[in-house]
Amino acid sequence: MTETARPQPGILEIAPYVGGESRLAGRDDVLKLSSNENPHGPSPAAVAAFRAAAAELHRYPPTDHAALRAAIGEVHGLDPERIICGVGSDEVLQMVAQAYAGVGDEVIVTEHGFSMYPILARMVGAVPVTVPERDRVVDVEAILAAVTGRTRLVFIANPANPTGTMLGGEALARLAAGLPRHVLLVHDGAYAEFEEGFDGGAALADAHPNVVMTRTFSKIHGLGGLRIGWGYAARGVIEVLNRIRQPFNLSTAQLAAAEAAIRDTGHAEWCRAENARLRAWLRTALIEAGVAADPSHTNFVLARFSDAAEAEACDAHLRAAGIIVRRVAGYGLPECLRITVGTEADCRRVAAAVAAFRRAAA
Repeated sequence: MTETARPQPGILEIAPYVGGESRLAGRDDVLKLSSNENPHGPSPAAVAAFRAAAAELHRYPPTDHAALRAAIGEVHGLDPERIICGVGSDEVLQMVAQAYAGVGDEVIVTEHGFSMYPILARMVGAVPVTVPERDRVVDVEAILAAVTGRTRLVFIANPANPTGTMLGGEALARLAAGLPRHVLLVHDGAYAEFEEGFDGGAALADAHPNVVMTRTFSKIHGLGGLRIGWGYAARGVIEVLNRIRQPFNLSTAQLAAAEAAIRDTGHAEWCRAENARLRAWLRTALIEAGVAADPSHTNFVLARFSDAAEAEACDAHLRAAGIIVRRVAGYGLPECLRITVGTEADCRRVAAAVAAFRRAAA
């Protein structure tokens, strides 16, 4: 009997990633606050660059991403030769896993960390090792205690998704300094721009050759629909990643839009300031309604209810009101709902709906 083809170890253990919902049956006034999208959209300059690129769609894009890397380097004060670009930061994270972990290796992830991290570990046959967090914050000592001779990668999102919490510079430095040189610390800075003055882990990558910083254009730059991200690390690491990167992984239109977006620092700063203002307002409104919420360093607020049943009931109430938020039971937070910070009207609408739910339940 001929044996059927078998997938690589770990593949069948992967639970596919599920994105945020965007539609509700029977409603045309749906407010989607489930995917942490920028409600203000991309820079007008990025939109114009994307449209202009339509005239060159018959041309292959450059394989070196030189113009985009130069723009990123100029804006962030980084060496372009140490930058790699990918199809969202997810592709950069995947390349790191493919290049530096394999069958039987261990990859450390945290209790409430981004759900793609264990998927990436299993994708290459590695074993994801989950360590506890402390009050929904990454616990440096727990990570260091979990390191073994088989550990190859440590994934952390900072600021974190879905908790919105953040490690400060001192804790980050302690983590990087405490890891053996054979272990790569992958610092996912997808939400870095929402924390004023934070470099997303760039200085950490400059100080340690085993630190990789990843960033995205999907959040503050409002280009989630184009899937563009980048990474920054020591030259040796970037050279390794470029050996497995698909040469034409980014299209001409993606590259043009991303370059225009990164150069429009005014638009990004306006989005950051608006998010900070409305994030604080939304958190206060939730607390006043009797719903706990940690201070957030991202573009969402994690609403914490008394238990899973109350969170599910509130989610059902919001859906009945045409509002979609994100249930995060899969992240080990069944009592929580993650709510994207939208426009002022969006924030007022969701806050009013949560308050109405709480009054009805009282």
